[in-house]
Amino acid sequence: MSGTSAFNGFTKETIDFFTQLKKNNNKVWFDEHKRDYDTFVMSPSREFVVTMGERLETLSPDIHADPRVNKSIFRIYRDIRFSKDKTPYKSHLAMWWWEGDGPRMDCSGYYFHLEPPTLMMGIGIYMFPKHVMQTYRDSVVDPVYGAALKDALKEVSKQDKYSIGGKHYKRVPRGYDPEHENVELLLYNGIHVGYETSIPDSFYSADLVEYCFQAYQDFYPIHEWLVEMTKRA
Repeated sequence: MSGTSAFNGFTKETIDFFTQLKKNNNKVWFDEHKRDYDTFVMSPSREFVVTMGERLETLSPDIHADPRVNKSIFRIYRDIRFSKDKTPYKSHLAMWWWEGDGPRMDCSGYYFHLEPPTLMMGIGIYMFPKHVMQTYRDSVVDPVYGAALKDALKEVSKQDKYSIGGKHYKRVPRGYDPEHENVELLLYNGIHVGYETSIPDSFYSADLVEYCFQAYQDFYPIHEWLVEMTKRA
């Protein structure tokens, strides 16, 4: 990643676009407002990806910040092939900075999600890919790696406003001790942390980068553990 960005914040028009899209989720409306999407959503998003990526490098030197759609910027078009909901567009803006050599969604990373009237930041792996799941479980019961994960979770949990998710299974996976001290963590199929809040004033200025960075910095112990774990997968 190289170069500099002129990110100076998003605008009221960014919020207005998604507010109106939620009420008019159809191709005719979107086509009529495509210029607004390009100007008030995509343009500042590309700048934000680069600037936020440069800031995240201080935590994660190998971070991937790629200001293209389907890289750090999620596509706005919904996949409706197997969905009962046939609305064609997502009524939110999502971005992702990931760390690792594998496919972007197989890696742990930093997440940004705007869905007026809220803003959400997160980190982690939402669902472990198959080749990572076994390594995760073995790490959980390992005396060193398991203790390190518990320490990371404890550190992030110090602030009640952050929610840790990923617990999915009802039963301990076959081959693992149901009496193990970390048995609860064996029920997870991913680990992720999130923080949802109302849209802050900094959203409209360059200060948004530092606002998000403070949360990402708090989340970092879990991200660091996940990055090291996936390297062993």
